[in-house]
Amino acid sequence: MKKTSAPLPRRLALVVHPDLAVLSSVQSALGNRGINAIVARDLPTALLAINQHYFELAVVATHLQENGDGWPLAGVIHLVFPKAFVCVLSPNEPDVLSLQSAINYGVREIYSQSSAAPELVDAIITRADSAMGGTSRTSRVQ
Repeated sequence: MKKTSAPLPRRLALVVHPDLAVLSSVQSALGNRGINAIVARDLPTALLAINQHYFELAVVATHLQENGDGWPLAGVIHLVFPKAFVCVLSPNEPDVLSLQSAINYGVREIYSQSSAAPELVDAIITRADSAMGGTSRTSRVQ
C-alpha cells in the first residue's frame, strides 16, 4: 500500500484595507498563489482576526479610517507574530516620516497601492520568502 502524505497547510495572510475593491483583488491574487487571506476593513475586525488566527504574512493599509492609523496596527501584528512578514500599502510614495514609521513599527516593506494586485502580491511574496530565508512552509522539503 502506497503511503500518501497529507498536503501542507496553506499559508495564511491578513489583509487590512478600507477599500473593498483592493481587499478583493489582493485576496484573489493571494489565493492564486496558494495563500489563504483573511480580510478586514477596520481595526476591530483586524484585531479579532489576530486573536483567532496565526499569520505568516500581513498587508496593512497606512490609513484605515484616518491617515496614518494603519501603522500602529502593523506594529501590533509585528509584536504578536514576530516571524511574520508585515508590510504596508501606501497611497503615496514613502517619505521620511513613512520610513521612520516603518522602522518604529517593525514593518519590513512599503508598497505602492497603485500597483496591480497580481504584481503587488508577487513582489510581496518574493520579498517575504527571501526575508524568511526561503523557509516558508510551501518551500520546505518534507
